Amino acid sequence: MRTQVGIVGCGPAGLFLAHRLHRAGIEAVILESRSRAEVEGTIRAGVLEHWLVEMMTEMGLGARMLREGHFHTGITLQWNRQRLHLDMEELTGGRKVTVYPQHEVLRDLIAARLADGGTIHFGVSGTAIHDVETDRPFLTWHDGEGLERRLDCDYVVGADGFHGPGRQAIPAARRTEYQKVYPFGWLGILAHAPLSWPELIYANQGEGFALLSTRSPEVQRMYIQCDPADGIARWPDARIWAELRARLETDDGWVLREGEIFQKGIIPLRSFVCEPMQHGRLFLAGDAAHIVPPTGAKGLNLAVADAVVLSRALAERYRDNSAARLDAYSDTCLRRVWKGERFSWAMTTMLHRNAQDSPFERRIHLAGLDLLRSSRAAATALAESYVGLPPED
Repeated sequence: MRTQVGIVGCGPAGLFLAHRLHRAGIEAVILESRSRAEVEGTIRAGVLEHWLVEMMTEMGLGARMLREGHFHTGITLQWNRQRLHLDMEELTGGRKVTVYPQHEVLRDLIAARLADGGTIHFGVSGTAIHDVETDRPFLTWHDGEGLERRLDCDYVVGADGFHGPGRQAIPAARRTEYQKVYPFGWLGILAHAPLSWPELIYANQGEGFALLSTRSPEVQRMYIQCDPADGIARWPDARIWAELRARLETDDGWVLREGEIFQKGIIPLRSFVCEPMQHGRLFLAGDAAHIVPPTGAKGLNLAVADAVVLSRALAERYRDNSAARLDAYSDTCLRRVWKGERFSWAMTTMLHRNAQDSPFERRIHLAGLDLLRSSRAAATALAESYVGLPPED
């Protein structure tokens, strides 16, 4: 088999890249270790930046998102039992975000890619990347029947997450990895419950962080800070609701609307960056190169921004025989990645209780929240980072 671009990973970066390359007349094949059902059934939250929603709509990929997504013009911050509404649309000149789960985005993209005649090999194993330092790289893998397959290509993209072979194909001596592991995690739940608040609430109150989000008018998504080493058995439903009430209650009589919890799990939080994001004819995208804590809602958006930058660079390479953008891919992406890392770290630090913090540091975090109430410049800076700016070349 042969194609122009071999993509390892059927997540946001790989799928958006394949769609954009198809529009540019460039062939791409995707390899994915999970089954289609597993990809589409992995529940992930999703806050889509303004530019991403516009791009999906322009590409004809946003019909269901426009019908079912929740369009938020602001967010609410809470501390000391009081709330502050940030009108992001007003602060940023009309931009907003859309709450539409990542797995729903993937469902839409997979269906559209297959409808366009694109090739996605699901359920592969043993994927290996070869000869990226030459002009004839190739991929090998085993299909569902255990047969070894080979894909020759011009370029390879590792959009295969933190544990995939993409990053490992860059020699250890040629890459630098930066990581911060946070001493807390998130306990997330899905509950059959009515809507309690019209927009997302980010709270730092009581024993720490809480996030009130939504999935639909009947299903709500909520998170609370917890010990990442906790077993889920230590969090019966009654304890979860008690903590959510304590971390979200106010002095104005607002009541959290509760219901049946039908899914819950604990995730650790960390920040991670790999430099560079390219080696020879191999390019990394998404979680293969960078991970952010979910507090800033940047993971999906950074992954798609990588795909946009890389698709432009590959289009220029095939159209004009120019490698200028390809050569600059890593530097271009990392400028945005580090800004996203900074914002996600700042939101995480400001909104969580860290047992290692001194009383002085805890007051500093609360002062950072209060600054948003008194300074339009501070509020604007947060709003601009949250709604996002289009990827740059």
